Amino acid sequence: MQIPALPQRLGAEFLGTTFLLATVVGSGIMAERLAGGNVAIALLGNTLPTGAMLVVLITMLGPISGAHFNPAVTAAFVLRGDLRASDGALYFAAQIAGAIVGVLAAHLMFDESVFQVSTKLRAGPAQWFSEWVATFGLMTTILLTLRAKPAAVPVSVGLYITAAYWFTASTSFANPAVTIARALSDTFAGIRPFDVPPFIVAQLIGAIAAIYICRFLLGDRPLRVKSSVLPA
Repeated sequence: MQIPALPQRLGAEFLGTTFLLATVVGSGIMAERLAGGNVAIALLGNTLPTGAMLVVLITMLGPISGAHFNPAVTAAFVLRGDLRASDGALYFAAQIAGAIVGVLAAHLMFDESVFQVSTKLRAGPAQWFSEWVATFGLMTTILLTLRAKPAAVPVSVGLYITAAYWFTASTSFANPAVTIARALSDTFAGIRPFDVPPFIVAQLIGAIAAIYICRFLLGDRPLRVKSSVLPA
């Protein structure tokens, strides 16, 4: 399979991350408006669209860019040698830019102030550990499913994030680009800018830990995988 050119891959990462954040923030706004103050219902209304959109985005954009949409995932593939560091840096830029555009688009769709800064508190050791767990689990899901059944990656990731919204105290950001962009939305999905750095550190450590645990589980066999969902 011929690898798409870098501009096409960056475009896919930008577009996918844009739609992902438009879904995360937009569904959060819609859910909060319709839930009548019931936070559990609002969270459910935020969770299901996010998991569903991930399945769609990974399925359609995976063959182009690998459908990372996540600097922690990209960093892990760079460390594994599946992606050049220079390309990875450009992936980061495309993902962060796309995430911010997605947030702004959600605000426009729901007639919110376009430019916002979140005041939603998400801090403390429990939240940080939750982000480590969420990102560790996400990266483990990706790496082991790539080995076991590559075609199942879109559904596996979508289902994992759907579950992780509920079993982690942080509601599973698990993504530095998502974390940065959500700091620009003072809505249901927001996070204070001050709380962003510890989340990102926990996410990156979780992704790196997953590489080594997966290597152990696979008996130190090479993790490199040729598939339509990984730019190898």
